[in-house]
Amino acid sequence: MSVIIKDVEKKSPAYKSGIKAGDTLVSLNGNIIMDVLDYRFYQNNEKIIAEIINSKGKVKKLKIKKGEYDEIGLVFDTYLMDEKRSCKNKCIFCFIDQLPKGLRESLYFKDDDSRLSFLFGNYITLTNITEHEIERIINMHISPINISVHTTNPELRVKIMTNKNAGKVLEVMRRFNDAGIKMNSQLVLCPGINDGDELRRSLDDLLALQNMECIAAVPVGLTKYREGLAELTPFNKDTAIAVLDIIDEYAEKSLQKYGERRIYGSDEFYLLAERKIPNADFYGDFLLLENGVGLWALLKHEAQEALSDIEQGSCDRHISIATGVDAYKLIREIADCCERKCNGLKCDVYAIKNNFFGEKITVAGLVTATDIYDQLKNTDLGDTLLIPSSMLRAEGDMFLDSITVDELSEKLNVNIKPIDCNGYDLVDGILGR
Repeated sequence: MSVIIKDVEKKSPAYKSGIKAGDTLVSLNGNIIMDVLDYRFYQNNEKIIAEIINSKGKVKKLKIKKGEYDEIGLVFDTYLMDEKRSCKNKCIFCFIDQLPKGLRESLYFKDDDSRLSFLFGNYITLTNITEHEIERIINMHISPINISVHTTNPELRVKIMTNKNAGKVLEVMRRFNDAGIKMNSQLVLCPGINDGDELRRSLDDLLALQNMECIAAVPVGLTKYREGLAELTPFNKDTAIAVLDIIDEYAEKSLQKYGERRIYGSDEFYLLAERKIPNADFYGDFLLLENGVGLWALLKHEAQEALSDIEQGSCDRHISIATGVDAYKLIREIADCCERKCNGLKCDVYAIKNNFFGEKITVAGLVTATDIYDQLKNTDLGDTLLIPSSMLRAEGDMFLDSITVDELSEKLNVNIKPIDCNGYDLVDGILGR
C-alpha cells in the first residue's frame, strides 16, 4: 500500500528534499508505509531514504536529513493516513445499538482500530486484528494496548460479541504479554452472564499475565431503546455488592503476587452498592479514568486541594450547576465547601434525570440539552450555569442531541460555562475565579 501526500510543510526536511504535494509515499528506508504507525515509527532516523512516486508516475528515492525524533513534515488526508476501521462485532450490550434514531451520524460509528488504541487510548476487542498487525505491535513494541475483554471464556465471548473470532482474545493477549507489551483491559459486566464465576475465571486468566497493568470492571449501560435487542438485566444493590466482593478478593491476590492492586470496579458499582468510594490514594496513577474508575475520588481530592489554597472571603454571586444523577452528591458537597469559603455565594446544584436515554443512564457525560432545558426552564439559575465539558462533543460546542451550548443558553436565558472535569476548574468556576 502507498499513501498520497496532501501537502508538505514549508522548510521541513521533506520540503528541502524535494517531496511535493501530490507525490505518493511508498517507503522509508525500505519499509513499506501502510499508515500512521509505520510513518511515525520509521521516520525516527537521522538519515532517511524516502521512496516516492511523483505526479508523473516516476519512482524516485530522495535523501532526507533531520534530527532523530524530528517530524519529516508530510501532511496526509487523514490523521491515520487510512480509513478508521469499524467494529465487526454485534455485542449484546453495545451502547451504540441502543441509541435512538436522528442523532448526528458520527455517533453511530463503532471503531475497533488497534492504531487508535495506541494513539488515543481507545479500547479494542482484537476480533478484527490481522496477523500483520499483531506482529507489527510486537516488533514495534507498541505499548500499552487497551483491550475490551468482557470475558476470557472463548465460547461465552463468541456468544456475547456475536463474532466467531471473539474467542481468540486470550491467545493474542498471551503473545503480547510474552513480548513485553503492556495491556489495560475492560470488562463490561452483565448480571447473570459474565459476572459471578465467569468473572472469577476472567480475573484468573488476566492476572496470570504479568504485563496486564490494570483491569476495569464496569456495569452494563442500558438505555430505553432496546427493542429487538437481547434481554439484559441492570445491576442492583445486591448484584453490585457481589461484583465488588469478587473484585476485592482478586485485588488481594494481585497485591500478593505483584505488590499492586491491578483490578478496580468503576465508581458506578460503588454507587449502586451504596458503598463509600475509596480515597484518591487507592487508585494509584488513575490509569482507568476513561472507564469511570476513580473519577469521583480524583475530583474530590483536586477540589479539596484547590480549596485549601483559598482564603476565607465574601462575594455576591449566584450560580447553578447541572450534572448527572451519579455525580450530584459529590458536586453538592464541593459546592457546600465553596459556599463556606465565600460568604454570599449561592450555588444551586441540579441532578438532571436522563429522560432522553432512560433513567437507568445516570452519568453526566450522557446528559442532553433537551433534558437540561425541560428540567430547568422555569428555574432561577443565577448569573451562570456550569456544566461538565463531558456533556459536549470534542469540539466543545454541541450536546449529544445536536443542540449547541449557545442555543441552550439562549433558551434558558443564562450564560452557560462548560467546565473541564477536574476539581481545580470546578472550584474556580464556582467561585468565578
